[in-house]
Amino acid sequence: MIPAIDIEKLSVAFQSKTGATHALQELTLSVSPGIVFGFLGPNGAGKTTTIHVLLGFQAATSGTAKIFGQSVTDAVARHRIGYLSENPDAYSFLTGRELLTMAGNLFGLPPSEIKRRVNVLILETGLSFAADRRIASYSRGMRQRICMAQALINDPDLLILDEPTGGLDPLGRLEVRTLITSLKERGKTVFFSSHELSEVELICDRIAILANGRLLAEGPLGSIVPAGENLERFFTNTVTRRTDLAAPL
Repeated sequence: MIPAIDIEKLSVAFQSKTGATHALQELTLSVSPGIVFGFLGPNGAGKTTTIHVLLGFQAATSGTAKIFGQSVTDAVARHRIGYLSENPDAYSFLTGRELLTMAGNLFGLPPSEIKRRVNVLILETGLSFAADRRIASYSRGMRQRICMAQALINDPDLLILDEPTGGLDPLGRLEVRTLITSLKERGKTVFFSSHELSEVELICDRIAILANGRLLAEGPLGSIVPAGENLERFFTNTVTRRTDLAAPL
C-alpha cells in the first residue's frame, strides 16, 4: 500500500549571519492512507516546517517527501491535498457561500458540483445560519470553520490541518471532530498538528512527537502511551526526558 505521506531523512536548515538553524533533522515518517494522524510537538519543534515542505512552500535541504508516491515538488501531488493553516484568513468582503464557490471555480469543478459541494460543506461545518453573511461579520471560530470548508471543496484524499480547533468553543470542537471522523470513514487521510492533546486522544489512530526538529516517538496512540497515563503526561515526559537527544546541531 502506497503511504499517504512518506518522508525519508528530511532535513531543513535556514542560513543566517550566525550560522545554520536546523528546523528539521533527518525526519523519517510514514502515514498510511485512511487514518487520523496527530503531529505533535512544542512550539518550534518543526511541525509547521514539515507541513510547509509537504505543501511545496518550503524546499528541503536534504531528504525526500512524497504524497501518495509522488514527490511534493510535483504540482500534481498537491492536487490531492486540502489545507487549513494555523491562522486561516479569508476574503472578508465575500459571504461564506461566495468564498466556497470561488474556491470551487479555482479547482475547475463543474457548476453543478460546486453548488452541491458548497451546500454539503456549509451544513457539515455548521454554518447554514451564516452562509450568506459577509465573512467580515464572522467570529474567529466561524472563520475557522469556513476555512475548513474551503480546504474540503476539492474533496481531497489528504487533509492537512494546522491547529484545526483553535478559536473554537466546545460545540465547534465537537463539530470538527465529527467532521474528521466522517472523513476517515470515507477513506480520507487526516494529518493534523495540535496543542489540544485532549482532542488528539479522542480521534487519532497514530501520533508522532517532535522536538527541535527530531522525531522522539511515533506509533499507534494506544500502544505508545503507557496504561494508566494520559497523552498530556506522556507528551510532557517524552519531550522533557529527551530534550538532550533532540538538541539542535
